[in-house]
Amino acid sequence: MSSLNQVKEEVRQKYGSAAKAVAEKGSVQACCDPGLRCCDPITTNLYSKDEKGLIPEKAVLASLGCGNPTALIDLKPGETVLDLGSGGGIDVLLSARRVGPTGKAYGLDMTDEMLALARENQRQAGVQNAEFLKGEIENIPLPENSVDVLISNCVINLSADKDKVLREAFRVLKQGGRFAVSDVVVRGEVPEEVRKSMLLWVGCIAGALEENEYLAKLKSAGFADVSIEPTREYDVEDARQFLTEAGVDVDAIAPLVHKKFMSGFIRASKPKAACCGADCCAASSIAAKA
Repeated sequence: MSSLNQVKEEVRQKYGSAAKAVAEKGSVQACCDPGLRCCDPITTNLYSKDEKGLIPEKAVLASLGCGNPTALIDLKPGETVLDLGSGGGIDVLLSARRVGPTGKAYGLDMTDEMLALARENQRQAGVQNAEFLKGEIENIPLPENSVDVLISNCVINLSADKDKVLREAFRVLKQGGRFAVSDVVVRGEVPEEVRKSMLLWVGCIAGALEENEYLAKLKSAGFADVSIEPTREYDVEDARQFLTEAGVDVDAIAPLVHKKFMSGFIRASKPKAACCGADCCAASSIAAKA
């Protein structure tokens, strides 16, 4: 099995187990896979009481993200939103309510258990303008120029081919469309052994990019107006128990980790096409004189 497929299968198994635990036992912590328990300090307190009141409890319990992208992006009635790696559906259902009946919110996930949970959460919430699609974020099953806003919650870091994910995101966005995702980001240089240990805790199976590399990849994919806004920093003390159990000397690595790992809100936009052709320029001229 190739390394890309190994990563994909590991993600599928872990998040499938999480969805099954929530569906059957009402808690992701009930999952027998200890690798998911490291997520708890990262995924808690991301949604307001009002937001939680709008959706089924299991949609909240199945959220294994590192941020709340719906709180940091201005969604307008009638817009089409796509959530990459939609999990239990929390961000899709919240987005669907915000874009209203004339809008649409899609969720994309490759895990059957998460899709089943999300669709049940949608049914319980009575949300009609949402749709959950099965597929991989490296191959989005939507046509080009079909989405106004693309969101994601701590999922792109899990992909072993982030360049392809970002190219696909650019493809499906309409001209002027917005890219607005929460993700785990590394700030500056960190020794590889330390980086690996912290990322196992921060993202469970994270392959987080260094922040400048993330911005460079967005630009390479064609995006403009790229930026990263830190939303939560992770300290080695938060991970002391997990790292100690993993055989890491926490006190030794503490100076190397300080303010290096964070959740960030990553923004970008797909540029609008430049005006070209006689008709386009004539229309612009008329508009300018009006």
